Amino acid sequence: MRDAETRVFIVDDEEPVRDSIGLLLRSVGLRSQGFPDARAFLEAYCPEQPGCLVLDIRMPRMSGLELQQELNRRGWGIPVIFITGHGDVPMAVEAMRAGAVDFLQKPFKDDELIRRVQKALDQDERLREQLSGLEQVRARFEGLTPREREIARRLVAGAANKVIAIELALSERTVELHRAHIMQKMEARGLAQLVQMLMRLQPA
Repeated sequence: MRDAETRVFIVDDEEPVRDSIGLLLRSVGLRSQGFPDARAFLEAYCPEQPGCLVLDIRMPRMSGLELQQELNRRGWGIPVIFITGHGDVPMAVEAMRAGAVDFLQKPFKDDELIRRVQKALDQDERLREQLSGLEQVRARFEGLTPREREIARRLVAGAANKVIAIELALSERTVELHRAHIMQKMEARGLAQLVQMLMRLQPA
């Protein structure tokens, strides 16, 4: 049984797309909320609200990728499912590396979208349960080596492996190994989750 506050947020600049996805989600008992652009979503979204984001990768003014980067910067770990056109697959792969949970290529089947949305909502629920144990997260962070903490902070700030390697006078391969150890020790399934974990620690 889903939390009554759970929402599937749909960000797409085409109103018919938003409407059709919203109708489909309602048919399986899921609440949704549509936004015509990334800025409208950022202004309205409360990170305490459970849910997931269905996001068009190509939009005017602020693209889906740029919105994902902003969400990571703010530490908002909402699961993101990208909707992509045929030519957008390389961009979708980049989005997955940045923490997106999935992408769907147009045209997609209704049952496929529903399946992936349900999967993203399950992930969001697990993530919120995990992040509720803040002391566990702090203990994991304290278990990192000084170098790993340094790299983790740079990752959360949005720095790429190559940039971190240059700044710390390390090889890119060494940074990749440290990153893998950080993810393992923090029990983070991706960069978005790591960002949210460390953002939760900052006020302490």
